[in-house]
Amino acid sequence: MSIISRYGSSEEFGAHGRRRNGIFLRRAALRKNTGCRIEVGAARHTLCMKTITGDLHATKEALKRLLPAEDILTFGFSARRGLKFVCVFADPITDKEALGEQVIRALLSYDGPPVAAEVAKKLTSPEIRRGTSLDKLAAEVLSGNPVLLFEGMDEGIVVGTKKVVTRAVAEPSTDVAVKGPREGFIEDVKTNTSLVRKRFKTADLRIEMLEIGRRSKTCVALCWLEGTTPAKTIHEVKKRLMEIDIDIIPDSSYLTHFLVTRPYSLVKQVGTTEKPDIFAAKIAEGRLGLLVDGSPIALTLPYMLIEDFQSSEDYFVPPYRATFTRILRLLALIAAIYLPAFYVSAQLYKLQLFPVKLLLTIAGSIRDIPFSPSLEMLLVLFVLEVLNEASIRMPRYVGMALSVVGALVLGETAVSAGFVSTPAIIIIAFSGIGLYAVPNLIEQTSVLRLAMLLIAGSIGPYGIILATAFVLVYLVTTVNFGVPLVAPFAPLSGRELKDSLVKFNLRSLKIRPQVLKSPNKRRMK
Repeated sequence: MSIISRYGSSEEFGAHGRRRNGIFLRRAALRKNTGCRIEVGAARHTLCMKTITGDLHATKEALKRLLPAEDILTFGFSARRGLKFVCVFADPITDKEALGEQVIRALLSYDGPPVAAEVAKKLTSPEIRRGTSLDKLAAEVLSGNPVLLFEGMDEGIVVGTKKVVTRAVAEPSTDVAVKGPREGFIEDVKTNTSLVRKRFKTADLRIEMLEIGRRSKTCVALCWLEGTTPAKTIHEVKKRLMEIDIDIIPDSSYLTHFLVTRPYSLVKQVGTTEKPDIFAAKIAEGRLGLLVDGSPIALTLPYMLIEDFQSSEDYFVPPYRATFTRILRLLALIAAIYLPAFYVSAQLYKLQLFPVKLLLTIAGSIRDIPFSPSLEMLLVLFVLEVLNEASIRMPRYVGMALSVVGALVLGETAVSAGFVSTPAIIIIAFSGIGLYAVPNLIEQTSVLRLAMLLIAGSIGPYGIILATAFVLVYLVTTVNFGVPLVAPFAPLSGRELKDSLVKFNLRSLKIRPQVLKSPNKRRMK
């Protein structure tokens, strides 16, 4: 049972106050202490207090005016010599048990002077701050930290008894590894920073907290290694973050729109991960990491495209196995993007590209299809995307049945009815599977696959070649925070190729990536 409920409901102090429209106003005290003008009309009161005064009732009312929500509660109690206290707290996100034990019980026997420094010594909470600005105290209340006010005070006391409901640390579903750590970030920034701090037992790790969002005041933690991350990168990221002027930041993906140099780019420009071990490894290479309160997805800057072809498991298996899987991911992604386009272009423009036996098989399959190759492939691709979206949004116990219906019943029926051909089903199915070989690039590669398919149906093989050249030029010319997107291939760096598509032994990776311009170049002697 909470100690607050045992002491009864909150009391209204200020016997000299006069109630009008449900609000206590003490005109003389307010004029004397704040110099404010009070207009009393039909349920209209204007209070212009900005800082704490010695009048407990006036300060409490001023703070309640800043926080008029019904879940902002006040609780009053008296100490041994009659000193009156008031706690203002947000009911849903404040630990009332800790508030009762660490604050109220500790102050019931207080018999000292009404001085904030002396009162703070009696509190048993490890997190105590003081302030005089009502706006800042109101922000602390909204963050879950109660504010303690008392008669004759010169400042208020903020007590760290925040209670935030979070889920347990578990393995992220989007980045599963057979070998290696299985911890994943959650939606609480303090828990996430503790997971990072656990991996860096050094004073060089810097964690700086920023508040972004006019209304949400979202906490964003910047993490870097002093002497390893370039100061220019840290300064540039801070500058872009401080320029953000938006109401609310519900997720880390909101920040990516303000951190990139090309906001309308098709390719990624900010690295993402849900695993603390990957996050720590990227920081150790000289990158800057961002953790956003309310989001399990961490951001890392600068970003290179090769990062998404690497996996945390690659560093816990033999180098030859890691090299094989990285090349396999690249080939699967290329096949997923280009296979539907090449199939359509070969049917429309270059049938001789198919071997004779394969050509006869395809000709027999598409003989009675009522659609053109382009329209047929677009139709099958459209059905695949719809099934993908439906399986993600639907409840899990329905998703398996949907997969069976979509893959078996719908596909088999469509082929039997003569709407689509069997090769089209096979190609689109393989393409859909290949995209998930690199899950962090699904959004970009699915759009690129559709663009290649439309170009192949309109122009043919030459259009695919021109589109590929355009994409390559675009990737090579993309630079973010001074780092080329396709490094270490362009510009080519032989030393850094040891941890790209080819994975060398760990003993060979003695130097940090030069493209990151880290002041501390050597990481292994």
